[in-house]
Amino acid sequence: MCMNTNKKIGQLYIVATPIGNPKDITLRALEILEEVDAVICEEYRQGSRLLHRLGIDNELIPLNEHNEEEEAQNIMLRLAQGEHMAIVSDAGTPVFADPGQHLLDLLYQMGIPVSPVPGPASLTTALSLCNFSIDRFVFAGFPPRQTQHRIGFLEKYRTINVPLVLMDTPYRLTKLLSEVETVFGGNADILLACDLTQKGERIYRGPVKEILLKVSGQKREFILIVNLNKRKRYG
Repeated sequence: MCMNTNKKIGQLYIVATPIGNPKDITLRALEILEEVDAVICEEYRQGSRLLHRLGIDNELIPLNEHNEEEEAQNIMLRLAQGEHMAIVSDAGTPVFADPGQHLLDLLYQMGIPVSPVPGPASLTTALSLCNFSIDRFVFAGFPPRQTQHRIGFLEKYRTINVPLVLMDTPYRLTKLLSEVETVFGGNADILLACDLTQKGERIYRGPVKEILLKVSGQKREFILIVNLNKRKRYG
């Protein structure tokens, strides 16, 4: 265990947890989640389910976009008084596309140590499936929620010549694929990774127009990679 209880100041651990298959938890993550004074999570229900599944009984502190500014101050004070804490997301690596950046900013300003506990991450998991060059790529993240802004968001990437990584909520899977077809063409080469590491995991490769027919109307966790390397096209 890497905690030093002789320190007067505490430490925050950024702990990656499984994105689907619970067996993907690391030994170090299990150790830290059990030994810290509290575990910071996005939502109490999800955090409680995670700890229960891992057989861990610990205090949970919800931290999300609704309370982060206020709760970060309370967490910082507890850490400054010598407590150790871990932060987890609903799945995968925390802070990446999730709450926690305000907390980290505050801790860095106060000189409170922050340490990563690496493990599962949906981005690197999806990239590992690519049979095209990923030496460089652009992570565009989540398109705007407003329909009128989404096409313009994608059009900003029409001139790049590297893979484009996109994410969105499960119920926007069909919508995003349709928008990619509109902007990049029906023959645009894509990799669509759905429900990674779960029992229903499916990986789709090929033209967006064909994959859209296979998954249209489905609601699934996903990461979409558009292969824009030299504008490869099918057909």
